[in-house]
Amino acid sequence: MVTIRRLWLPVVVLGWTGCAGPPPPVTVAAESSAPLTVAFVTPKREPLAREVVLTGEFRAYQVADLHARVAGFLRQVRVDAGTFVSAGEVLASVEVPEMDSDIAQARAERKRSEAELGRARAELGRAQANLTLVNVSLNRLIAAAKAEPGIIAQQEIDEAQAKKAAAEAQVESAKAAIAVEESRIGVARAGEQRSQTMAGYRTIVAPFHGVIVKRYADPGALLAQAMPVVRVAEISRLRLAVQVPESVVPLVKPGDRVDVKVAALNRKFPGQVARLTRDVAAASRTMEAEIDVANGSGEYSPGMYAEVTLHAEKRDEGLTIPVTAVANGGGNRTVMIVAAAGVIEERGIKTGIETPASYEVLEGLGPQDKIVVSNRSLLRAGQKVDARPAGDR
Repeated sequence: MVTIRRLWLPVVVLGWTGCAGPPPPVTVAAESSAPLTVAFVTPKREPLAREVVLTGEFRAYQVADLHARVAGFLRQVRVDAGTFVSAGEVLASVEVPEMDSDIAQARAERKRSEAELGRARAELGRAQANLTLVNVSLNRLIAAAKAEPGIIAQQEIDEAQAKKAAAEAQVESAKAAIAVEESRIGVARAGEQRSQTMAGYRTIVAPFHGVIVKRYADPGALLAQAMPVVRVAEISRLRLAVQVPESVVPLVKPGDRVDVKVAALNRKFPGQVARLTRDVAAASRTMEAEIDVANGSGEYSPGMYAEVTLHAEKRDEGLTIPVTAVANGGGNRTVMIVAAAGVIEERGIKTGIETPASYEVLEGLGPQDKIVVSNRSLLRAGQKVDARPAGDR
Protein backbone atom coordinates (compact mmCIF):
# COMPACT_ATOMS: atom_id res chain seq x y z
CA MET A 1 0.00 0.00 0.00
CA VAL A 2 1.29 3.26 -1.12
CA THR A 3 0.94 6.16 1.24
CA ILE A 4 0.68 9.66 -0.34
CA ARG A 5 1.80 12.54 1.84
CA ARG A 6 0.95 16.17 1.22
CA LEU A 7 3.83 18.59 1.51
CA TRP A 8 3.05 22.04 2.93
CA LEU A 9 5.40 24.76 1.64
CA PRO A 10 5.59 28.21 3.20
CA VAL A 11 4.31 31.00 1.02
CA VAL A 12 6.25 34.29 1.20
CA VAL A 13 4.15 37.36 0.64
CA LEU A 14 6.12 40.41 -0.50
CA GLY A 15 4.77 43.57 1.00
CA TRP A 16 5.76 46.44 3.24
CA THR A 17 9.24 45.70 4.59
CA GLY A 18 9.85 48.93 6.33
CA CYS A 19 10.29 48.94 9.98
CA ALA A 20 8.68 52.32 10.71
CA GLY A 21 5.21 50.94 11.24
CA PRO A 22 2.26 50.02 9.11
CA PRO A 23 1.94 51.39 5.54
CA PRO A 24 0.22 54.79 5.14
CA PRO A 25 -3.29 54.89 3.79
CA VAL A 26 -3.69 55.63 0.09
CA THR A 27 -5.61 58.93 -0.58
CA VAL A 28 -7.45 59.30 -3.88
CA ALA A 29 -8.14 62.97 -4.88
CA ALA A 30 -11.65 63.40 -6.12
CA GLU A 31 -12.20 65.90 -8.93
CA SER A 32 -14.01 68.99 -7.66
CA SER A 33 -17.30 69.62 -9.36
CA ALA A 34 -17.64 73.25 -8.10
CA PRO A 35 -17.81 75.81 -11.04
CA LEU A 36 -15.08 78.50 -11.36
CA THR A 37 -16.03 81.93 -10.03
CA VAL A 38 -15.62 84.81 -12.50
CA ALA A 39 -16.40 88.50 -12.38
CA PHE A 40 -18.42 90.19 -15.09
CA VAL A 41 -19.56 93.67 -16.16
CA THR A 42 -22.21 94.84 -18.57
CA PRO A 43 -21.48 97.38 -21.33
CA LYS A 44 -22.27 100.95 -20.42
CA ARG A 45 -22.86 104.11 -22.36
CA GLU A 46 -20.54 107.08 -21.85
CA PRO A 47 -18.95 109.97 -23.78
CA LEU A 48 -15.89 108.98 -25.78
CA ALA A 49 -13.01 110.85 -27.37
CA ARG A 50 -10.08 109.52 -29.31
CA GLU A 51 -6.88 111.33 -28.47
CA VAL A 52 -3.59 111.11 -30.36
CA VAL A 53 -0.45 112.48 -28.71
CA LEU A 54 2.21 113.69 -31.15
CA THR A 55 5.41 115.70 -31.02
CA GLY A 56 5.39 119.09 -32.71
CA GLU A 57 8.09 121.62 -33.57
CA PHE A 58 7.74 125.40 -33.46
CA ARG A 59 8.63 127.23 -36.65
CA ALA A 60 8.75 130.92 -37.56
CA TYR A 61 5.55 132.08 -39.24
CA GLN A 62 7.55 133.67 -42.08
CA VAL A 63 11.25 133.41 -42.96
CA ALA A 64 13.08 135.26 -45.72
CA ASP A 65 16.69 135.55 -46.84
CA LEU A 66 17.18 139.17 -47.92
CA HIS A 67 19.43 139.55 -50.94
CA ALA A 68 21.42 142.27 -52.59
CA ARG A 69 19.61 142.71 -55.90
CA VAL A 70 22.58 144.43 -57.51
CA ALA A 71 26.24 143.50 -57.48
CA GLY A 72 28.55 145.74 -55.46
CA PHE A 73 30.36 146.25 -52.20
CA LEU A 74 28.45 145.96 -48.93
CA ARG A 75 28.77 149.46 -47.51
CA GLN A 76 26.80 149.15 -44.27
CA VAL A 77 24.95 146.55 -42.20
CA ARG A 78 22.76 148.12 -39.52
CA VAL A 79 21.57 144.91 -37.85
CA ASP A 80 22.94 141.70 -36.40
CA ALA A 81 21.56 138.37 -35.18
CA GLY A 82 18.88 138.96 -32.57
CA THR A 83 17.96 142.48 -33.74
CA PHE A 84 14.22 143.14 -33.92
CA VAL A 85 13.20 145.02 -37.06
CA SER A 86 10.06 146.66 -38.44
CA ALA A 87 8.55 146.33 -41.91
CA GLY A 88 10.22 148.82 -44.30
CA GLU A 89 13.24 149.41 -42.06
CA VAL A 90 16.58 149.77 -43.90
CA LEU A 91 18.86 146.92 -42.85
CA ALA A 92 21.89 147.28 -45.14
CA SER A 93 23.18 149.21 -48.15
CA VAL A 94 25.35 148.34 -51.15
CA GLU A 95 27.80 150.69 -52.87
CA VAL A 96 27.67 150.78 -56.71
CA PRO A 97 29.60 153.90 -57.88
CA GLU A 98 28.74 153.60 -61.59
CA MET A 99 25.06 153.65 -60.78
CA ASP A 100 25.18 157.34 -59.84
CA SER A 101 26.67 158.21 -63.23
CA ASP A 102 23.94 156.18 -64.93
CA ILE A 103 21.32 158.24 -63.12
CA ALA A 104 23.05 161.51 -64.07
CA GLN A 105 23.29 160.44 -67.71
CA ALA A 106 19.64 159.46 -67.84
CA ARG A 107 18.64 162.77 -66.26
CA ALA A 108 20.75 164.74 -68.76
CA GLU A 109 19.21 162.83 -71.66
CA ARG A 110 15.76 163.67 -70.41
CA LYS A 111 16.58 167.36 -70.06
CA ARG A 112 18.08 167.50 -73.57
CA SER A 113 14.94 165.93 -75.02
CA GLU A 114 12.79 168.40 -73.11
CA ALA A 115 14.83 171.28 -74.57
CA GLU A 116 14.43 169.84 -78.08
CA LEU A 117 10.72 169.60 -77.46
CA GLY A 118 10.62 173.29 -76.56
CA ARG A 119 12.45 174.17 -79.77
CA ALA A 120 10.05 172.01 -81.82
CA ARG A 121 7.06 173.71 -80.26
CA ALA A 122 8.54 177.12 -81.10
CA GLU A 123 9.03 175.99 -84.69
CA LEU A 124 5.40 174.90 -84.77
CA GLY A 125 4.35 178.34 -83.57
CA ARG A 126 6.34 180.10 -86.30
CA ALA A 127 5.03 177.69 -88.94
CA GLN A 128 1.47 178.29 -87.86
CA ALA A 129 1.98 182.08 -87.87
CA ASN A 130 3.47 181.92 -91.35
CA LEU A 131 0.55 179.79 -92.54
CA THR A 132 -1.88 182.35 -91.18
CA LEU A 133 -0.08 185.17 -93.02
CA VAL A 134 0.00 183.21 -96.26
CA ASN A 135 -3.74 182.46 -95.95
CA VAL A 136 -4.49 186.17 -95.45
CA SER A 137 -2.48 187.15 -98.55
CA LEU A 138 -4.10 184.43 -100.66
CA ASN A 139 -7.59 185.38 -99.57
CA ARG A 140 -6.94 189.04 -100.45
CA LEU A 141 -5.73 188.15 -103.93
CA ILE A 142 -8.72 185.91 -104.56
CA ALA A 143 -11.11 188.61 -103.31
CA ALA A 144 -9.50 191.29 -105.53
CA ALA A 145 -9.62 188.99 -108.56
CA LYS A 146 -13.32 188.41 -108.02
CA ALA A 147 -14.02 192.13 -107.52
CA GLU A 148 -12.20 193.25 -110.68
CA PRO A 149 -11.56 190.35 -113.05
CA GLY A 150 -8.18 190.54 -114.77
CA ILE A 151 -6.62 192.93 -112.23
CA ILE A 152 -4.72 190.08 -110.53
CA ALA A 153 -2.61 187.80 -112.67
CA GLN A 154 -3.33 184.10 -112.33
CA GLN A 155 0.36 183.40 -111.78
CA GLU A 156 0.31 185.59 -108.67
CA ILE A 157 -2.61 183.64 -107.27
CA ASP A 158 -0.88 180.33 -108.06
CA GLU A 159 2.27 181.47 -106.27
CA ALA A 160 0.21 182.44 -103.21
CA GLN A 161 -1.42 179.01 -103.19
CA ALA A 162 2.00 177.34 -103.44
CA LYS A 163 3.21 179.38 -100.44
CA LYS A 164 0.14 178.24 -98.52
CA ALA A 165 0.92 174.57 -99.28
CA ALA A 166 4.53 175.07 -98.18
CA ALA A 167 3.40 176.76 -94.96
CA GLU A 168 1.02 173.91 -94.24
CA ALA A 169 3.85 171.43 -94.79
CA GLN A 170 6.01 173.37 -92.33
CA VAL A 171 3.24 173.14 -89.73
CA GLU A 172 2.95 169.39 -90.20
CA SER A 173 6.72 169.00 -90.02
CA ALA A 174 6.83 170.95 -86.76
CA LYS A 175 4.08 168.78 -85.33
CA ALA A 176 5.99 165.64 -86.33
CA ALA A 177 9.14 167.02 -84.69
CA ILE A 178 7.18 167.61 -81.49
CA ALA A 179 5.91 164.03 -81.55
CA VAL A 180 9.45 162.72 -81.97
CA GLU A 181 10.78 164.75 -79.06
CA GLU A 182 7.89 163.74 -76.84
CA SER A 183 8.70 160.11 -77.62
CA ARG A 184 12.36 160.71 -76.80
CA ILE A 185 11.38 162.31 -73.52
CA GLY A 186 9.30 159.23 -72.69
CA VAL A 187 12.28 156.98 -73.39
CA ALA A 188 14.58 159.24 -71.37
CA ARG A 189 12.19 159.30 -68.44
CA ALA A 190 11.89 155.50 -68.53
CA GLY A 191 15.69 155.24 -68.53
CA GLU A 192 15.93 157.64 -65.63
CA GLN A 193 13.25 155.77 -63.72
CA ARG A 194 15.05 152.48 -64.34
CA SER A 195 18.29 153.94 -63.05
CA GLN A 196 16.55 155.25 -59.97
CA THR A 197 14.89 151.87 -59.42
CA MET A 198 18.23 150.12 -59.70
CA ALA A 199 19.66 152.63 -57.26
CA GLY A 200 16.88 151.68 -54.85
CA TYR A 201 18.14 148.10 -54.98
CA ARG A 202 21.26 149.28 -53.19
CA THR A 203 19.30 149.32 -49.93
CA ILE A 204 17.94 146.17 -48.26
CA VAL A 205 14.74 146.65 -46.26
CA ALA A 206 12.74 144.38 -43.96
CA PRO A 207 9.63 142.96 -45.68
CA PHE A 208 7.80 142.38 -42.36
CA HIS A 209 8.15 142.78 -38.61
CA GLY A 210 10.52 140.19 -37.19
CA VAL A 211 13.95 139.39 -35.85
CA ILE A 212 17.28 138.89 -37.60
CA VAL A 213 18.23 135.24 -37.12
CA LYS A 214 21.34 135.11 -39.34
CA ARG A 215 23.87 137.50 -40.85
CA TYR A 216 25.74 136.30 -43.92
CA ALA A 217 28.16 139.16 -44.76
CA ASP A 218 30.09 142.06 -43.24
CA PRO A 219 30.79 145.59 -44.56
CA GLY A 220 33.31 145.63 -47.40
CA ALA A 221 32.33 142.24 -48.76
CA LEU A 222 31.88 142.00 -52.53
CA LEU A 223 28.32 140.86 -53.17
CA ALA A 224 27.24 139.06 -56.28
CA GLN A 225 23.69 139.67 -57.47
CA ALA A 226 21.08 137.74 -55.43
CA MET A 227 23.58 136.98 -52.66
CA PRO A 228 21.87 136.89 -49.21
CA VAL A 229 22.94 139.41 -46.60
CA VAL A 230 20.66 138.64 -43.63
CA ARG A 231 17.79 136.31 -42.73
CA VAL A 232 14.71 137.70 -41.02
CA ALA A 233 11.98 135.66 -39.32
CA GLU A 234 8.57 136.61 -38.01
CA ILE A 235 8.23 135.18 -34.50
CA SER A 236 5.40 137.27 -33.06
CA ARG A 237 3.34 134.29 -34.17
CA LEU A 238 4.60 130.78 -34.84
CA ARG A 239 3.60 127.65 -36.67
CA LEU A 240 3.54 124.47 -34.56
CA ALA A 241 4.05 121.65 -37.07
CA VAL A 242 3.07 118.06 -36.21
CA GLN A 243 3.25 114.88 -38.30
CA VAL A 244 -0.16 113.16 -38.31
CA PRO A 245 -0.08 109.37 -38.98
CA GLU A 246 -1.86 108.20 -42.11
CA SER A 247 -4.41 106.23 -40.07
CA VAL A 248 -5.45 109.40 -38.22
CA VAL A 249 -5.46 111.78 -41.21
CA PRO A 250 -9.14 111.10 -42.15
CA LEU A 251 -10.17 112.13 -38.63
CA VAL A 252 -8.33 115.49 -38.55
CA LYS A 253 -9.60 118.70 -40.11
CA PRO A 254 -8.92 122.43 -39.75
CA GLY A 255 -10.56 123.83 -36.64
CA ASP A 256 -10.14 120.66 -34.53
CA ARG A 257 -9.24 121.35 -30.91
CA VAL A 258 -5.80 120.43 -29.58
CA ASP A 259 -3.95 120.74 -26.29
CA VAL A 260 -0.32 121.85 -26.37
CA LYS A 261 2.28 121.19 -23.69
CA VAL A 262 5.75 122.77 -23.85
CA ALA A 263 7.81 120.74 -21.40
CA ALA A 264 10.88 123.01 -21.58
CA LEU A 265 8.84 125.93 -20.23
CA ASN A 266 6.29 123.92 -18.23
CA ARG A 267 3.50 125.62 -20.21
CA LYS A 268 0.14 124.30 -21.39
CA PHE A 269 -2.37 126.03 -23.63
CA PRO A 270 -5.26 125.12 -25.96
CA GLY A 271 -5.16 125.56 -29.71
CA GLN A 272 -6.70 124.37 -32.94
CA VAL A 273 -5.58 122.92 -36.25
CA ALA A 274 -5.06 125.82 -38.67
CA ARG A 275 -4.20 123.92 -41.84
CA LEU A 276 -3.19 120.55 -43.34
CA THR A 277 -0.69 120.10 -46.17
CA ARG A 278 -3.01 117.54 -47.85
CA ASP A 279 0.07 115.53 -48.79
CA VAL A 280 1.03 112.22 -47.15
CA ALA A 281 4.82 111.79 -47.20
CA ALA A 282 5.84 108.54 -48.90
CA ALA A 283 8.74 107.86 -46.51
CA SER A 284 7.00 108.46 -43.17
CA ARG A 285 3.34 107.92 -44.17
CA THR A 286 2.42 111.07 -42.29
CA MET A 287 0.75 114.36 -43.18
CA GLU A 288 1.86 117.65 -41.68
CA ALA A 289 -0.63 119.74 -39.75
CA GLU A 290 0.01 123.26 -38.47
CA ILE A 291 -1.26 125.06 -35.40
CA ASP A 292 -0.91 128.86 -35.26
CA VAL A 293 0.47 130.06 -31.91
CA ALA A 294 0.48 133.69 -30.76
CA ASN A 295 3.93 134.66 -29.47
CA GLY A 296 3.82 138.38 -28.84
CA SER A 297 5.99 138.08 -25.75
CA GLY A 298 8.57 135.92 -27.54
CA GLU A 299 8.19 133.19 -24.93
CA TYR A 300 8.44 130.41 -27.51
CA SER A 301 11.31 130.11 -29.98
CA PRO A 302 11.48 128.39 -33.38
CA GLY A 303 12.98 124.92 -33.03
CA MET A 304 11.45 124.19 -29.61
CA TYR A 305 9.45 120.98 -29.23
CA ALA A 306 5.96 120.57 -27.82
CA GLU A 307 3.61 117.69 -27.06
CA VAL A 308 0.37 118.04 -29.00
CA THR A 309 -2.76 116.11 -28.08
CA LEU A 310 -5.14 115.87 -31.04
CA HIS A 311 -8.77 115.29 -30.19
CA ALA A 312 -9.33 113.37 -33.39
CA GLU A 313 -12.74 111.75 -32.82
CA LYS A 314 -15.59 112.28 -30.39
CA ARG A 315 -18.86 110.54 -29.40
CA ASP A 316 -21.44 112.06 -27.11
CA GLU A 317 -22.47 108.53 -26.13
CA GLY A 318 -20.93 105.15 -26.97
CA LEU A 319 -21.33 101.56 -25.76
CA THR A 320 -18.09 100.69 -23.95
CA ILE A 321 -16.40 97.75 -22.22
CA PRO A 322 -13.08 97.60 -20.30
CA VAL A 323 -9.91 96.90 -22.23
CA THR A 324 -9.21 93.99 -19.82
CA ALA A 325 -12.24 92.15 -21.22
CA VAL A 326 -10.96 92.10 -24.83
CA ALA A 327 -8.61 89.56 -26.40
CA ASN A 328 -6.74 90.39 -29.63
CA GLY A 329 -5.71 87.67 -32.00
CA GLY A 330 -4.87 87.83 -35.68
CA GLY A 331 -6.53 91.21 -36.03
CA ASN A 332 -9.76 89.93 -34.49
CA ARG A 333 -11.12 90.99 -31.11
CA THR A 334 -13.17 88.68 -28.92
CA VAL A 335 -14.75 88.70 -25.47
CA MET A 336 -16.00 86.00 -23.10
CA ILE A 337 -19.62 86.40 -22.10
CA VAL A 338 -21.71 84.51 -19.55
CA ALA A 339 -24.64 83.12 -21.51
CA ALA A 340 -27.78 81.36 -20.25
CA ALA A 341 -27.36 78.88 -17.37
CA GLY A 342 -23.93 80.35 -16.59
CA VAL A 343 -22.17 78.86 -19.62
CA ILE A 344 -19.20 80.67 -21.20
CA GLU A 345 -19.50 81.83 -24.80
CA GLU A 346 -16.70 83.42 -26.84
CA ARG A 347 -17.93 86.13 -29.17
CA GLY A 348 -16.23 88.34 -31.78
CA ILE A 349 -16.83 92.08 -31.65
CA LYS A 350 -16.17 95.15 -33.78
CA THR A 351 -14.68 98.11 -31.95
CA GLY A 352 -14.54 101.84 -32.61
CA ILE A 353 -12.88 104.51 -30.50
CA GLU A 354 -10.18 103.25 -28.16
CA THR A 355 -9.19 104.95 -24.92
CA PRO A 356 -6.61 103.84 -22.34
CA ALA A 357 -9.38 102.22 -20.27
CA SER A 358 -12.18 101.33 -22.70
CA TYR A 359 -13.15 100.09 -26.11
CA GLU A 360 -16.20 101.34 -27.95
CA VAL A 361 -18.27 98.36 -29.17
CA LEU A 362 -19.91 98.88 -32.55
CA GLU A 363 -21.10 95.31 -33.22
CA GLY A 364 -21.37 92.02 -31.31
CA LEU A 365 -22.67 93.06 -27.89
CA GLY A 366 -25.79 94.43 -26.30
CA PRO A 367 -26.30 96.47 -23.13
CA GLN A 368 -27.42 93.39 -21.14
CA ASP A 369 -24.57 91.03 -22.04
CA LYS A 370 -22.38 89.86 -19.15
CA ILE A 371 -18.74 90.40 -20.10
CA VAL A 372 -16.11 88.38 -18.21
CA VAL A 373 -13.29 90.52 -16.80
CA SER A 374 -11.43 87.97 -14.64
CA ASN A 375 -9.84 84.52 -15.02
CA ARG A 376 -10.07 84.69 -18.83
CA SER A 377 -7.04 82.45 -19.28
CA LEU A 378 -8.76 79.67 -17.30
CA LEU A 379 -11.94 79.71 -19.35
CA ARG A 380 -13.09 77.90 -22.46
CA ALA A 381 -16.27 78.07 -24.47
CA GLY A 382 -19.01 75.86 -23.04
CA GLN A 383 -17.60 75.87 -19.50
CA LYS A 384 -20.05 76.47 -16.67
CA VAL A 385 -19.06 79.22 -14.23
CA ASP A 386 -20.29 81.02 -11.18
CA ALA A 387 -20.63 84.62 -12.48
CA ARG A 388 -20.69 87.51 -10.08
CA PRO A 389 -20.82 91.31 -10.77
CA ALA A 390 -17.43 93.00 -10.70
CA GLY A 391 -18.87 96.19 -9.21
CA ASP A 392 -18.94 99.67 -10.62
CA ARG A 393 -16.12 100.58 -12.98
